[in-house]
Amino acid sequence: MSRPRCCRCRRPESHCLCALIPDLPSRTEILVLQHPDEVDHALNTANLAVLGLRNATLWVGEAFDDLPGWLAQTGYRTCLLFPGEQALSVVELGSEGDGRPLRLVVPDGTWRKARKLLYLNPALAALPRVALADAPPSRYRLRKAPMAGSLSTLEAIVAVLNQLEAPADYRELLKPFDALIEGQIAAMGEETFRRNHLR
Repeated sequence: MSRPRCCRCRRPESHCLCALIPDLPSRTEILVLQHPDEVDHALNTANLAVLGLRNATLWVGEAFDDLPGWLAQTGYRTCLLFPGEQALSVVELGSEGDGRPLRLVVPDGTWRKARKLLYLNPALAALPRVALADAPPSRYRLRKAPMAGSLSTLEAIVAVLNQLEAPADYRELLKPFDALIEGQIAAMGEETFRRNHLR
């Protein structure tokens, strides 16, 4: 029998993170496209990011029929937060501003699943890309990063907003994330964590 879960943060009620989730405004609009396999993952950081930002939305799926219409709305500069050869840095993106607010589409899933989202949604692949440079090291101590500079979805959103909307500071979004990681380490035991994750 499964434990009762908080309907908002999706954590077990005994480990609810809602009290740590902030309520932050941003000029930048965030759309997270989450692969279905991530929804019930114990470390669902995308959901925490969206809950903590007033101007953020989460869509779950693989192929998004409503996406082309959403992208066609005028009044925004829309970019995809995803690395690539032609990707702009966040600094370049900010300097190219034309007064319109930015909309940032963020795929959420493993690298393989994120690439699949781009493949299944050609409108995504056509967007200009933005990539993080000089991002802070990941605090995600429970997963081995597949490449240098890898961040969780929440960490990537915090890093990009901190660069785009300075002097605003979005690190408060990391409080529930840090508590989530600490809770997972406590559940597995310090010895197990050190043996399996501190190599």
